[in-house]
Amino acid sequence: MGKLSIRRAERADVAAIAALLRDDPLGSTRETDSISVYEQAFDELDCDSNQLLCVVADQSQVIGTMQVTIISGLARAGARRGLIEAVRIASHRRSEGIGEAMFQWAINYCRERGCALVQLTTDKSRPDAHRFYDRIGFSPTHIGYKLEL
Repeated sequence: MGKLSIRRAERADVAAIAALLRDDPLGSTRETDSISVYEQAFDELDCDSNQLLCVVADQSQVIGTMQVTIISGLARAGARRGLIEAVRIASHRRSEGIGEAMFQWAINYCRERGCALVQLTTDKSRPDAHRFYDRIGFSPTHIGYKLEL
């Protein structure tokens, strides 16, 4: 990964994160150009100690993002879970090993917070992502459902 850094996102990163979310076949159909909705969401996330919005930076340029949520629960003998979502890497920087480094960082973050497992969801239309998650050790153990409101 070279001189790239992974860090907690700052409000100043919001526009770059929103651009990464839009720079995606699925995101291009469901994201908006209105930065204020992303700023509002960031403010909510930033004050929740169970949420971590991260960026990958190459010097001052944001080239990746992901959100890590720590979920407490009673199942599995009260185990905590780490949930990794909204993973994006700038299209011109894919296939450089950045995704794998991001996931290693996120898995370690979850482990440090006492999580017993890490989970994620991925859209059925992303076979490349499925191969990536298989390769780094994730197993497709469940079927996910969503209900849009």
